[in-house]
Amino acid sequence: MADLKRTPLLDVYKEYGGKTIDFGGWELPVQFSSIKEEHEAVRTRAGLFDVSHMGEIEVKGLDSLNYLQKMMTNDIAKLQNGGAQYTAMCYENGGTVDDLLVYKIEDHHYLLVVNASNIDKDYNWLETHLDGEVKLENLSEKTAQLAIQGPLAEGVLQKLVSGTDLSEIGFFKFQQEVNVNGKKALVSRTGYTGEDGFEIYCDASDAVELWKAILEAGSEEGVLPCGLGARDTLRFEANLALYGQELSSEISPLEAGIGFAVKLNKEADFIGKDVLKQQKEKGLPRKLTGIEMIDRGIPRHGYPVYKGEELIGEVTTGTQSPTLKKNIGLVLIKSEFTALDTDVEVEIRGKKLKAKVVPTPFYKREKK
Repeated sequence: MADLKRTPLLDVYKEYGGKTIDFGGWELPVQFSSIKEEHEAVRTRAGLFDVSHMGEIEVKGLDSLNYLQKMMTNDIAKLQNGGAQYTAMCYENGGTVDDLLVYKIEDHHYLLVVNASNIDKDYNWLETHLDGEVKLENLSEKTAQLAIQGPLAEGVLQKLVSGTDLSEIGFFKFQQEVNVNGKKALVSRTGYTGEDGFEIYCDASDAVELWKAILEAGSEEGVLPCGLGARDTLRFEANLALYGQELSSEISPLEAGIGFAVKLNKEADFIGKDVLKQQKEKGLPRKLTGIEMIDRGIPRHGYPVYKGEELIGEVTTGTQSPTLKKNIGLVLIKSEFTALDTDVEVEIRGKKLKAKVVPTPFYKREKK
């Protein structure tokens, strides 16, 4: 894996038993103990993820709001200072460039957090469409990101934080210059697991020290280091999209079920708006929906889905749910077959196995 990109924590993975894989051109840990153990830790206690492979792009300038309104499907004008927003960027044909987070630092100053495999593509897309007084800077290489997720996350992280009450950082909010174990970091509360938790954006040189400090602070609570495997099963149970599976250049945000992040009524026009408007008005020909297997078998990404002899779509993500102990999947299929309890079949190793349409998200945490 000599040609793969690496985060500042690569050498630390081995100390904690991390098993690394090639993930979109990055050498990243798929697990430390086991996927099921790490999954359960996040659902019941807390887990720590290295997400330093994610990209950070700064947008500054007097025209940055108008520019982002043109580039993003969501309504950036609604963002307050210290607020974060989930959104997408689209191509002219309605396909998805990427799904991402926008953080509003202050007026005329934003931070975009993009998917790791899309950093260069996104930056080039943004640069190609620059308009007015706007400056872009790719901060990805100098920025590390750790994420502590789970019901005990706040209590564990608060042990290391001085001068900031983490309970005051609301959902999809953030604070800058937070003192975490003596290091300055931007701390947000967005989550990609279906649980409560925090993201810690710090200088790349501080990542190793903070990683070790958080695991030590959470040792009594049973906080575990977690890899990509648990991150995927956790986000999947919570029905959170993964670019390259639920979203792609061929799949629109509306088809992928993230229409809440597409504001067709905002005053500003955005790239892809006309096509998305047509999709909504005419009705979507296909939709992302949940299935549960009736026959024994696990649906996997790319497996064909049938209704009788008709091919109606394919699986985008599927696994045996560690929480529910059921074989479930997300499928992108023709809209007429997405009603609850509709029987469909998934082709697994040459055999068509029965499944039924079920509600999503598969898992929802209980609010306190």
